[in-house]
Amino acid sequence: MSFFKKIFSKEKKETLDKGLEKSKSSFFDKLSKAVAGKSKVDDAVLDNLEEVLVTSDVGVNTTLKVIERIEARVERDKYIGTDELNQILREEIAGLLSEVDSGNATEFSVPERKGPHVIMVVGVNGVGKTTTIGKLAYQFKKAGKKVILGAADTFRAAAIDQLQIWADRTEVPIIKQSMGSDPASVAFDTLQSAVNQNADVVLIDTAGRLHNKVNLMNELSKVKRVMQKVVPDAPHEVLLVLDGSTGQNAFEQAKQFTAATEVTSLAVTKLDGTAKGGVVIGISDQFQIPVKYIGVGEGVEDLQVFNKFEFVDSFFK
Repeated sequence: MSFFKKIFSKEKKETLDKGLEKSKSSFFDKLSKAVAGKSKVDDAVLDNLEEVLVTSDVGVNTTLKVIERIEARVERDKYIGTDELNQILREEIAGLLSEVDSGNATEFSVPERKGPHVIMVVGVNGVGKTTTIGKLAYQFKKAGKKVILGAADTFRAAAIDQLQIWADRTEVPIIKQSMGSDPASVAFDTLQSAVNQNADVVLIDTAGRLHNKVNLMNELSKVKRVMQKVVPDAPHEVLLVLDGSTGQNAFEQAKQFTAATEVTSLAVTKLDGTAKGGVVIGISDQFQIPVKYIGVGEGVEDLQVFNKFEFVDSFFK
C-alpha cells in the first residue's frame, strides 16, 4: 500500500530494523508454524494466528480486533492464500494504529507556543524514564531548541544524580534540590527558570512510585497545580515511559498510571533486547494514547520518534 513508502532516513530505518529484529524473528517463527501445510486462510489458520498474536504480546483485545478484520477480508474476498497473510497483517495493523491520533511524525519537535513547552514525564523506576528524558533533551537541543531539565523525582538520590549526568552530557541546564525536597517546589523553580531564560522545552522528571495510587495521584496533581502558577496551561504533555521488554506488565503499568493521572503520550523503551515488540501495537490500541517515542538501542540516537507505518514495515518486512 502507498502509505508504506519510505520516510525515515536509511540510518534510522536500519536502527529500527535492528531494534525490532528479535520481535520480528520470534513472530515469524510462530507465524510459519501457524500456517505450515496450509495454502489458504481458514478457521484453523485464524485460530493459530490468534495464538501467535497473543503470545507476541499484542494483547487479547487488540488480537481479537485484528482477527475480526482479517475474517471480514476472507469473507469479502472468498479466498486468501497464506502467502498473502503477512501483507494483510501489515495493512490491518497499520489501519488499527491509524485510528489512534498521532504516531506519524518523523522528527523531534514541539508545537510553537508563547513560553516553554512543558513535558511532565512519569513512569515506574527502572523503565528507562530518566534515560529517556536525557535522550529527549539531546534530540530537542539537536533540533535547535533551548531545553531545561527539572529533577522533581526527589524520592531517590540516584534519580537526581542520573539526571545530572544527562544534563552534563547534553550540556543543558538542570534545576534540582536535595533528596526529599518537595517535587512541586522543584517543578515551580524549573518553570520560573525556563520562563526567565526563554526556554523552548522543559522536561520534568517525577517519582516512579506506584505502591499507593492515591499518593501518586495527589503528588502529580500538586506538581501540575504548582506549575500552573508559572505557566497557566502546563504541563502541555504528560509522557508515560514504559519498558517494552516487560510485555504484559507494561499494560498493567499503563493502566495504573492512566488511572492516576491524565497521560497524553507514551514512550516504549528497551525494544531492542526483547521479542515483545508487539506490545507497542496493543498498548497504542487499547489505551487510545499515541505512542510518541520508542527506544530501540542504548545509544543516544536510538530513541526514535514513533512512526506507525515505519514500525509496521520493520516488524512485518
